Amino acid sequence: MRHLQDYLFFNTIAAAGSIRKAADSLTITSTALNRRLISIEEELGVELFERLPKGVRLSSAGEVFLLHVREQLTDIERVKSQISDLYGERRGQVNIACSQALLPFFLPEQVAKYRHLHPNVTFKIQKRDRGFAEESLRNLSADLAIVFEPQSLADLQILSISRQPTYALVSKDHPLANKSIVKFSDCLQYPLALPSDEYGLRRILNKKADSLALKLEPMIESDSFEFLRHSTGFGEYISFQIEIGLPKHLEVMNLKAIPLDERDVPAGILYLAQLKGRTLPVAAAKFSQQLITDLPVSL
Repeated sequence: MRHLQDYLFFNTIAAAGSIRKAADSLTITSTALNRRLISIEEELGVELFERLPKGVRLSSAGEVFLLHVREQLTDIERVKSQISDLYGERRGQVNIACSQALLPFFLPEQVAKYRHLHPNVTFKIQKRDRGFAEESLRNLSADLAIVFEPQSLADLQILSISRQPTYALVSKDHPLANKSIVKFSDCLQYPLALPSDEYGLRRILNKKADSLALKLEPMIESDSFEFLRHSTGFGEYISFQIEIGLPKHLEVMNLKAIPLDERDVPAGILYLAQLKGRTLPVAAAKFSQQLITDLPVSL
């Protein structure tokens, strides 16, 4: 199965964008790796990478070949996991692209739960929101995507959907902290700490602001929900989070989560999906069944 090793080498170079960096991760010399790449290119009769002063970039032919390589590597992982299941020992790697909200709490618990039963299964978790998560399914760098308010569903097979209300996060001494429910207009009276525009939650908030003929002008904007959450604990800022991303011990962080009135800001939808028409490796398929069971699905 020498060609599979070549595929692995090629895929690693493509991911690293550098022969030297790929060689370091593969624990071989960059000279040896470059020779293997040249051998693949000679066999195909095309250059797969453009050589740049500080790395390499896929050529058009390389992009086509990369999709083929990932399909082959995915297929062999699926076969290996099926063989392992024959002997009662589940193996394989589960590759997941997911929205940032799932990283601190929900997904670590899910991975720990699964690996308790199947300790030989490994996981690769990638933070990918909306369009990036969908592209990860298309280019086969992810088996599953868990994404909030995706941009398109055209190539996705939806496995589960979860309704996710929006919460306002405030410090415990904030003027709104004694409220049991708030409207978005209540929040606009205070400095806002908001996620950047690429996130589904920001899309929901922008849509509500548009309906009020307002433009959101946050005092803090970031692509890190963790940064926004911690900033909120230090002052009069209001930040926002969907239900699945709420910290379990808010009081320790000097925070309170207040639900937004859903008549004012409707809940968004979290999707668990795979690429349409793809047969998942056994480990990924079994993990998806666990997620389907554990994700809240009320609509």
